[in-house]
Amino acid sequence: MNKLYVWGIIITAAMLGATYATVGYQKGGLNGDIVNMLAIAGAVALVIITVFVVIKYVRQMQTDTATGELADESWDNIGEYKNPVPMGWAIMFLGTMIWGMWYFTVGYPVNAFSQIGQYNEEVAEKDAKFEKKYANIKGEELVNMGESVYLVECVACHGLNADGNNEIDAADLNRRISAKSVKHVVEHGSQNNLLYQGSMMPDRNGLFNAATGALITDAEIDAVANYVGNGMKGSEEGAKVFANVCASCHGPDGKGMPQVAPDIATWNEQLIVNVLDNGKKGAIGTMPAMTRMNAKQKEAIAAYVISLSKEGE
Repeated sequence: MNKLYVWGIIITAAMLGATYATVGYQKGGLNGDIVNMLAIAGAVALVIITVFVVIKYVRQMQTDTATGELADESWDNIGEYKNPVPMGWAIMFLGTMIWGMWYFTVGYPVNAFSQIGQYNEEVAEKDAKFEKKYANIKGEELVNMGESVYLVECVACHGLNADGNNEIDAADLNRRISAKSVKHVVEHGSQNNLLYQGSMMPDRNGLFNAATGALITDAEIDAVANYVGNGMKGSEEGAKVFANVCASCHGPDGKGMPQVAPDIATWNEQLIVNVLDNGKKGAIGTMPAMTRMNAKQKEAIAAYVISLSKEGE
């Protein structure tokens, strides 16, 4: 037997043996897992096909001579024969294409175990049990739950004191809104879905002073930002700007109007839940939507944040 074939058999046996040994030493082996079995089947097929192809073409280079009709074109005086695609190569290519389509449409992941699917199912099951168990808690218990959730999900940005590291990393939750945030919203508008899905506020080019009929000015923006950021208190100038520019949507007391504008004077549960559901982009940066929380946890966070502002009163 040609030594090329002998070496091919030895290499194939060694690679298949190494594959078997690797799987065999794993705890539980294949354990009936379709993904593992498909992976091993693919490895075996690749070893056999690779060795076969290498032997075939090495042997062909040793023994064959070029024959056939040369094509008219040549590159750097190198001609190319008009030979058909080798039958074996064509069969393996088409077979790989068919197997690939089967694998992605039937073999996996449709009928296979999925860790992501299992995780999502278990999370949904735990969330359902959680909401059922804590469905009726209210008052101080809800605030305590909110504090616990806050310490897990929110403290990394908003800090232990909920001040956002003096609003360097995130918003200060001890008050409804800061002057910096008010100024950013007035200048750039808002599409943060604070009131309902799709709610928005125009930028400064859509804000007119009812007393003058003109667009809001830089001085007026600074005045109303300081007024609202100070808890709807402060200079008379800020109060006048608010009354002439903002009150038509946010109300004379800043507590908003249904389907028109959100409350900018105080926190409320729906406002906080909307921020958690949709995230928020503002003067400090972008807060992501908190998709890992369930509805009860968001309600608890809202109760906790509202309690913070009440403590400062």
